[in-house]
Amino acid sequence: MTQHPEAPAPAPLLSAADVRRIAAELDLRPTKQWGQNFVIDPNTIRRIVQAAGVGPEEHVLEIGPGLGSLTLGLLDAASAVTAVEIDPVTAARLPRTVADYRPEAADALAVLHADAMTLSAHELDAVRPAAAGTGPTALVANLPYNVAVPVLLHALAVLPGLRHGLVMVQDEVADRLAAPPGSRVYGVPSAKAAWYADVRKAGVIGTQVFWPAPRIHSGLVAFTRREPPVSDVDRQDVFAAVDAAFSQRRKTLRAALASWAGTPALAEEALRAAGVDPRARGEQLDIAAFARIARHRPAAGEARP
Repeated sequence: MTQHPEAPAPAPLLSAADVRRIAAELDLRPTKQWGQNFVIDPNTIRRIVQAAGVGPEEHVLEIGPGLGSLTLGLLDAASAVTAVEIDPVTAARLPRTVADYRPEAADALAVLHADAMTLSAHELDAVRPAAAGTGPTALVANLPYNVAVPVLLHALAVLPGLRHGLVMVQDEVADRLAAPPGSRVYGVPSAKAAWYADVRKAGVIGTQVFWPAPRIHSGLVAFTRREPPVSDVDRQDVFAAVDAAFSQRRKTLRAALASWAGTPALAEEALRAAGVDPRARGEQLDIAAFARIARHRPAAGEARP
């Protein structure tokens, strides 16, 4: 009988004891200000990395690496990781954690101490790991609950090289990001995310795999970049129409877009030109419809009583 060699054991990831030890060493107390809830379960890290579908040649952007639980898992799957961290204490400690647990991957990591809300491609290029031939192609992150949506939308806007990704956010935010038109939770985040990518919910994560444990579950959101639904309308113009439509959800689009267009009558003209019923409401429209509406927005000075 032929004996097959046993598969090598997976490389160690940070355990709950490891996370608490490093935090104690840094005299670190997780703060709500930076949304610090650290993953302490290695199996959850493996699940996230697998669900992200990161390839061995990819350069991954990780936002909010914290103490490095997910960073180690990503270094096992990808060729390089750039980690963006707002906390100077954890940003300074992360390279040492990688050197201790993945010494062979130390050169594949770059750490940028920065605010992801204002991140730029230029900043990332300045710290690019030697193992990364190009900028990041994937985003994988445990995003702070309080800024998850703006951070994700900003990254998609300023880093067109991001082709796909997986982010962990508050579960109800995950539902909103992945909601289709007509859903009860479809809204501004759903529509704006759809401008950049196909978005789907990829799972739910319980509370006990974090330290400190949050009060609510987390959701995994996967995205795959695609071209915007139209190419002849500026994204900011489309997003202005989205914001106006959802600022008064209970109103018809004719009423909700009145200020945006100049008058209710001009709003109706733009809607009819876009092939949209003026009596419809924002939650019924997909992002392509909003783009058509933006295309027909009256020019400045066209408003009339």
